[in-house]
Amino acid sequence: MKRRTRTLVLGSVTSLALAAAGLVGVSLATTASAAVTLNNSDVTANLWEWNFPSIASACTNHLGPAGYGAVQVAPPQESVTLPSTSDGAHPWWEVYQPVSYGITGRLGTQAQFTSMVTACHNAGVRVYVDAVINHMAGSNNTVASGYGGSTFSPSGYSYPAVPYASGDFHHPNDGYCNDADGQIDDYTNAAEVQNCELVGLSDLKSQDSSVRTKIAGYLNKLVDWGVDGFRVDAAKHMAASDLSAIKGQLHTTTAEGVAPYFAQEVMPGGSGEIGASAYTGIGDVLGFSYAYGLKTQFANGTLSNLAGIPSWSLDASSAQTAAMVTNHDLERNGSTLRYQDGSTYTLANYFLLAYPYGQPFLYDGFAFSTSATGASPPSDANGYVTGTSCSNGAWQCSTQSTGVKGMVGWHNATRSVTTVSNWTNTAAGIIGFSRGSLGWFGVNRSGSASTATYPTGLANGTYCDRITGGATGTGCAGTTITVSGGTASVTIPANGAVAIDVAARSGAGTTGSPVSPSAGPTGSTGTVQVTFNVYATTTMGTSVYVVGSNAALGNWDTSKAVPLSASGYPIWTSPVAVPSGASFEYKYIKKDAAGNVVWESGGNRSLTTGTATSYSTSDTWR
Repeated sequence: MKRRTRTLVLGSVTSLALAAAGLVGVSLATTASAAVTLNNSDVTANLWEWNFPSIASACTNHLGPAGYGAVQVAPPQESVTLPSTSDGAHPWWEVYQPVSYGITGRLGTQAQFTSMVTACHNAGVRVYVDAVINHMAGSNNTVASGYGGSTFSPSGYSYPAVPYASGDFHHPNDGYCNDADGQIDDYTNAAEVQNCELVGLSDLKSQDSSVRTKIAGYLNKLVDWGVDGFRVDAAKHMAASDLSAIKGQLHTTTAEGVAPYFAQEVMPGGSGEIGASAYTGIGDVLGFSYAYGLKTQFANGTLSNLAGIPSWSLDASSAQTAAMVTNHDLERNGSTLRYQDGSTYTLANYFLLAYPYGQPFLYDGFAFSTSATGASPPSDANGYVTGTSCSNGAWQCSTQSTGVKGMVGWHNATRSVTTVSNWTNTAAGIIGFSRGSLGWFGVNRSGSASTATYPTGLANGTYCDRITGGATGTGCAGTTITVSGGTASVTIPANGAVAIDVAARSGAGTTGSPVSPSAGPTGSTGTVQVTFNVYATTTMGTSVYVVGSNAALGNWDTSKAVPLSASGYPIWTSPVAVPSGASFEYKYIKKDAAGNVVWESGGNRSLTTGTATSYSTSDTWR
């Protein structure tokens, strides 16, 4: 199930006020106390076991400005605290053993959690929570307390802080778990997989309406605090009918007024009731098979085989998949690429954002040794996770790198085209392809730079490589690529990639990510022509306009917006004389025959005119 977005229709007076405040393109929720503008993106940064203040900072300083659509937070609920285990003190898997549904755990307090949600929303980023709802802390625990001070009885299956009692759990030969030891022994047997204990974890009887209500109560508490969706841990170990019933009790999100997004962990293996197809009616499923396939081709340097992805046997369709290169389990068991694979891992993440399969989930956890896969994240003596530093080697921070953030922008600018074209293999490990007429991507998984001429699908012009920095108001921050006659001679670095698109052209600035509004134009002397170009599809009777922060663009008054010509549809265009030597902001709007106005989503776009005689933009409707 993909994220849905509601479009807000504004009258001219209301829209003028919101534009001046930088709140154009908002989505209103039925229960929200305040409107927020969320990025029009389906890319999620999975910041696994980062603490809440560190995630808030990442949203504000990196994820929001780069155009990420969401951030995934590790399980926030109170968990067991284990000062001594075979994996050392406070292993990472503590957070997957809940003691209560209170938000007082090793990642932070309730106040820090709600502050994080607010910070992320203010940055345009949704918040997804890793929800552990299949089970509680294991009955084999010798410790009987959690991080917030809640106590429980492991052997007695008693968790008074929820409260749950023994009757709320599955037990050996109870009519549900027909197994003498109460454990899952046969992972192809649906009754065992869904009704017996997973590695000794106390398995909730989710068939029970009272259990469902308590689980839904926990999730609703988070939704009411602003959470936008969930990664459902161990979803395969709950019957799809139970999970569907729980989801049916959930409130709509406060920011957008829609059902919370679901990404369900359904490991491959088994079919029918425990196959991925049993869960796609509830929400998306994690793309395990896709991650396995990416490892095979990138590790072997056989990228040309990626042309066969449409014929791969994958867990679910693109529209129902949360795609990934790795996650916390997979990087530890070695079944997928991981950060220790260096540039190969980086290239696979670029490809994840470039190829139109699934909703991309980019992963950043903490550094670990492959000989100590259960170790704790960086923490204090009591197990509380300390702040993330991207400079000391203790944490993975690829989601903040120039290349990955650039590819997020590329993905956002091209994702309306859901197929690839102009697929080119110049060698087994060197490929290129385009996303219609919106963008081109090339990747080189070899030890030598490669120069070749590629069909790009793009209009003639000068483009800025996203991976090396994208476009600025006066040129390119990194590599410049010239397209002529639809082709381009491109040098792809050894173990590198190049990505160009219509929203990052030389001198036009990089769009596809929100920008902070400014007070208005500055330093104006004379005028200069700016040709506004935007890729936008419309229905009959609807036209596209540009409006902005100076008089030439209507001073945010939609009744004075500049109409664009559809002669090159779906590219809408018009030259406008604007002040030279000035900075200004602008956005695109659509008007129908009745005069109703729809603003594009995201933050205000910006442009600074310098000494050039003319400028042009190459934008894509958001």
